[in-house]
Amino acid sequence: MSPTPPARRLRLGLPRRVFSQVLLMQVAIAAGVAVLATGLFLAPLSKQLDNEAMRRALAIAQTTAQDPQVATDLQNTPPTAGGPVQREAERIRHATHAEYIVVMDLRGIRWSHTNPRQIGLKVSTNPKEALAGKQVMEIDTGTLGRSARGKVPLYDADHRIVGAVSVGIAYDSVRARLISAIPGLFAYAGGALAVGALAAWLISRRVQRQTRDLAFSDISALLAEREAMLHGIREGVVALDRTGRIRLLNDEARRLLGIGDEAVGRTPDEALGAGRTTDVLAGRVTGTDLLTVRGQRVLVANRMPTDDGGAVATLRDRTELEQLGRELDSTRGLIDALRAQDHEHANRMHTLLGLLELEMYDDAVEFVGEVVGAHRVTAEQVTEKIQDPLLAALLVGKATVAAERGVALWVSDRTRLPDRVIDPRGLVTVVGNLVDNALDAVAGSPHARVEVELRAEGRTAVLRVRDTGPGIPAEQREVVFTEGWSTKKPPAHGKRGIGLSLVRRLAERQGGSATVSEADGGGAEFTVVLPEALTEPDLAPALTASVANADEEEA
Repeated sequence: MSPTPPARRLRLGLPRRVFSQVLLMQVAIAAGVAVLATGLFLAPLSKQLDNEAMRRALAIAQTTAQDPQVATDLQNTPPTAGGPVQREAERIRHATHAEYIVVMDLRGIRWSHTNPRQIGLKVSTNPKEALAGKQVMEIDTGTLGRSARGKVPLYDADHRIVGAVSVGIAYDSVRARLISAIPGLFAYAGGALAVGALAAWLISRRVQRQTRDLAFSDISALLAEREAMLHGIREGVVALDRTGRIRLLNDEARRLLGIGDEAVGRTPDEALGAGRTTDVLAGRVTGTDLLTVRGQRVLVANRMPTDDGGAVATLRDRTELEQLGRELDSTRGLIDALRAQDHEHANRMHTLLGLLELEMYDDAVEFVGEVVGAHRVTAEQVTEKIQDPLLAALLVGKATVAAERGVALWVSDRTRLPDRVIDPRGLVTVVGNLVDNALDAVAGSPHARVEVELRAEGRTAVLRVRDTGPGIPAEQREVVFTEGWSTKKPPAHGKRGIGLSLVRRLAERQGGSATVSEADGGGAEFTVVLPEALTEPDLAPALTASVANADEEEA
């Protein structure tokens, strides 16, 4: 028999939904404000009603004391229930609806009172301030209960104090006025609370739609998951608000763009400067899988608008893939060149075999010498002018590829580059890109030719690549260095429009330049200037020779 499940205890607390919590809190706030406002209004209202009652009592007392007959009767008649002072005081009391009017002499003996039995007796409160010539307003308790009182001195015809007049307003009437005001005040407070509750409901409904009726715990979990996802993925994410300012960067975006938290709150133009990457993030360049270059990195960017008017851009690092693609293109070119050489080698072997079978030995020897010498001369010419091994090997290989494609690749007679290159790989990238573009431009044209000139001017390396192709129109000579711009069909591994952009970036990173102009005789001429690309010449051999010469002279 299965055990009985434990009874579920009732748990009291806030509801889980954001809508319910916001509504409950706003209604509670509105109710609290209404109660507080009512209390803050009642407190001064009660004080104001007391003050009005005391001023009214004082005004009645002043009016009574200003009647000269009252002072004359006080001095000339005894304090009796039917005396003239009592009659006049009662007349005024009935006319003003006061609770009592007491006229007293200097000893505090009553000459008038609402209760005739109190006439002739001493007053219950101390009248010395009024008898001293002062006017008094107070809330006090006497024989008739609690009342709002006003006391003034009573003067005779010679302006001497002969007594005092005390007037009281029943405090119950003051409290009644206060209580009568409370229902109306509560009605106003209830109306304000109803309006506040309606506004709270409308706001809560808007919050419910915007939060999709989630609980606070769900929103907290979503935020935690978002932070983990943004900082864990290997794609850069840049979020922009409706004004085009950056509001979020994940770790990968900071790495790819080379910026930090200081970029948050700024526009892409302010954070990155001018360039294609900025244009892509700002939405000035549209499309999918847009290629852009940031520093030495090749990026693929996509930008997606959001419902609030902002946008989210994703960045992928394509540098390694682009390098692999270029290496694949180079490998294919080399394979094609090797395949062509294989055919050429087979033809030469057949020719040599025929010469030997015909017993034309001298012709066979001459033929072999010419073939071997041609390759040796090409390699020697390159290595004599370019002493850096990587660059020399690159140009020798490119010469073979060019020959296979029917293009003559020449190294200019003015080429002189010592083995003092600081960054051979960077220079190989520049030369390789320019030569490949030149070969593509002239391939298939008659008398196709590409000329490479590479020389050192102090520590500056100057590279010129000329071709006999169609050239580049003047209006496009700056556009060709833009990321993604190309007139050639994209290769199988991706997109074009990166090589010339990388060339210019590498040149500008070293403080140099990359330009294009029209070559002599037509075609294009690319010029790249790389300051500080070479080390200082080694002066040690010259110093050694100088010392040796000096020793010989002394000897």
